[in-house]
Amino acid sequence: MLMQDSNGKVYYQVGWAGPDDPLNPKKWSTIHRVGATMLVCLVAFVATIASSIDSAVLTSATAELGVSEVAESLATALFLVGMGLGALLLSPLSELLGRYLVYLVSLFIFGCWILGAALAPNFGAQLVFRFLAGFSASAPLTVAGGTVGDMWDPVEKTFALPLYAIPAFGGPVFGPVIGAYVGYDPSVDWRWAEWITLILVGATFILILLLKKESFAPRILHYKAACFRKLTGNERFLTAAEASHASLGELMSKSFLRPFFLSTQPIVVAFTLYLTIVYIILFTFLDGYPFIFAETYGINEGLSNICFMGLFIGIMLSAILVPLAYRRTLQQLKSDGDDGSGKLVHRESRLFFAMVGAPALPIGLFWMGWTDYNSISIWSPLAASVLVGFSNICIFMSAYMYIIDSYEAYAASALTFNALTRYIAAGGMTVVGIPMYRSLETHWTLTLLGCLGVLTVPIPYVLYRYGPSLRRRSQWAV
Repeated sequence: MLMQDSNGKVYYQVGWAGPDDPLNPKKWSTIHRVGATMLVCLVAFVATIASSIDSAVLTSATAELGVSEVAESLATALFLVGMGLGALLLSPLSELLGRYLVYLVSLFIFGCWILGAALAPNFGAQLVFRFLAGFSASAPLTVAGGTVGDMWDPVEKTFALPLYAIPAFGGPVFGPVIGAYVGYDPSVDWRWAEWITLILVGATFILILLLKKESFAPRILHYKAACFRKLTGNERFLTAAEASHASLGELMSKSFLRPFFLSTQPIVVAFTLYLTIVYIILFTFLDGYPFIFAETYGINEGLSNICFMGLFIGIMLSAILVPLAYRRTLQQLKSDGDDGSGKLVHRESRLFFAMVGAPALPIGLFWMGWTDYNSISIWSPLAASVLVGFSNICIFMSAYMYIIDSYEAYAASALTFNALTRYIAAGGMTVVGIPMYRSLETHWTLTLLGCLGVLTVPIPYVLYRYGPSLRRRSQWAV
């Protein structure tokens, strides 16, 4: 198709060869797309495991490095801060380089920094390498959500995004479970938490290298246009992205500034606040579980980290809602006369998960806080943690799906602001967690967190009622 570029020059625009072009990731076979999504899930799972695994070796690390537990908690905190800052600065890379190259380069660099943390000669070096590792880990995490969107249409995203969200949110919970077998085995050095992470990152890198294909449509079309230029010798075969002549500097500037423009959007602010509180609760548990379980019930800290399986089970239980949400979406599209494209999906239907899970958060926290006595079975706070895990992942899934559907072309910027805020806040609270649990004790700390949960419960219901009018008044939303 003949078009004019931003400089007024005529070019042949390279696009898909019809609606069923096999190069289009949305037209890949279902098995291929599921396999690619599972690889993305693995990337998210490994990157987020690294964020929390160090918390399980806190005691042994402090003994070797000669620092306090609060100081050593900075190893987790700075990793999270690095993830937040990295999301802001590295998010445009996939627009220029494609998903595949960003996965490979960022995972390789991520592994190098983890290696540095494993070999760190002192406390300061450990903190620097952990921060750089978090910064690098943010790139594959940022790209992972976009990769899922590359391959699935609006209806299919009802199950595809939860499939990604469960391991992405489950990783921070599973990290301490793995680390529990390192930190409290006298024959195993605490640095094995980093070595295990490095092994996981290396295995993931190899799988991505061998099995992952490029899924970013503009990059695929870039390769297609390059082939046309080479075969014909005609340099006028260009993609729409190439014809815009956007430079890396322009992309970086846009990526850096736009998240802050979107920070005034009520929908973005609401879910950023919500997920920030969810992440504060999740990552202060890294400090709090030794108080909640080890001190109260007399178990060792290794077993208290195994108790994170309660949260993990709750996260996995959210999968039972996915078929129900998918069926509701299909029924809504059928009643609205959708043509099969999924364009008529109600954005507010994405709030279903949060509307189910929101009340469970304060209930679970109050339940855990006020049954955490040695005279009451340990299974009571464990059961409460299942409820907290279920609630957290439901809120996370709705936040991502609703923001992506509401802001479409600007969703990456909205999610970047969200990630920046929640990771930096969670990192800060990780350091505060130990003094908070010591000063307030478990009952009142969990009560305080539960009260924060109560304040945020109305958010999905308010957005369900007023979301359409908020989107209509926004220059960014659809």
